[in-house]
Amino acid sequence: MPDRTYSNIRTLMASTRPEDMREGLRLVQEEIAKVGSSEAKPLFEIVSTLFYIDALDHPELVPILEAAVSLTVGFGAWVIPILVDNLDAGDIKAQWVVANILGRIGSDAIDPMMAQYASATNPTLRAFILYALGKVKSPKVVQAVAMALDAAQSASLELRDTATRALGKFAESIPPEHLSRELKRQLIECLRTNLSDPNASVRAKAIRSLGKLARYHHLTDSEREQLRAVCHHIMGTDDDADWDRAYVVRKEAREALGYV
Repeated sequence: MPDRTYSNIRTLMASTRPEDMREGLRLVQEEIAKVGSSEAKPLFEIVSTLFYIDALDHPELVPILEAAVSLTVGFGAWVIPILVDNLDAGDIKAQWVVANILGRIGSDAIDPMMAQYASATNPTLRAFILYALGKVKSPKVVQAVAMALDAAQSASLELRDTATRALGKFAESIPPEHLSRELKRQLIECLRTNLSDPNASVRAKAIRSLGKLARYHHLTDSEREQLRAVCHHIMGTDDDADWDRAYVVRKEAREALGYV
């Protein structure tokens, strides 16, 4: 009976009709209720085929993809190593989905992702891991700050850009008292350095992340005043009148100014 049910689920998942896929996911949930999430690896393998959906080409399938993501998050801790391995799948659509799932799983995924990062040499894979870590909403993500600081100085633009963004995302989840004075100093120094990056995207993410440090109460009054001056300099509203030529950087500076 399970073989017939699984075959039916595979057929439904392979369909291009949203209603068929939705029915397939419903049957998966029924089967999980019968066998338990810890015995559901064959079901995960079926559901994971949906990770390759191209949401841009098929926006009508976005709710299906979101349902598959939520279902996968509920499988439990056993799925984490498989997902971490899948971050190196080579299909960018699936990699984005897997990174978001790992982020939603939360703190249990931090150590496996950091271990994968340490053994990886591919900057793209490392960037996906940092992106996923930035999605984790747990104070325990403080463990990854030093790793991200190093990546934010990488020669790889992709890795440097993602790490600069991740530092700001970490600030959202780490309470101020959990960030040591020395680590915060390094974080601020790194982001200020990246304000001079030749790439506008990195500069924009640097000022955005500094703004998040202010927004989430990581900065002293003196540090907030320094950030205020930096924002005005980027926008060209200080006495120097030497603004950043990239609109996206000035836009992020204007938003960061609202937090100081």
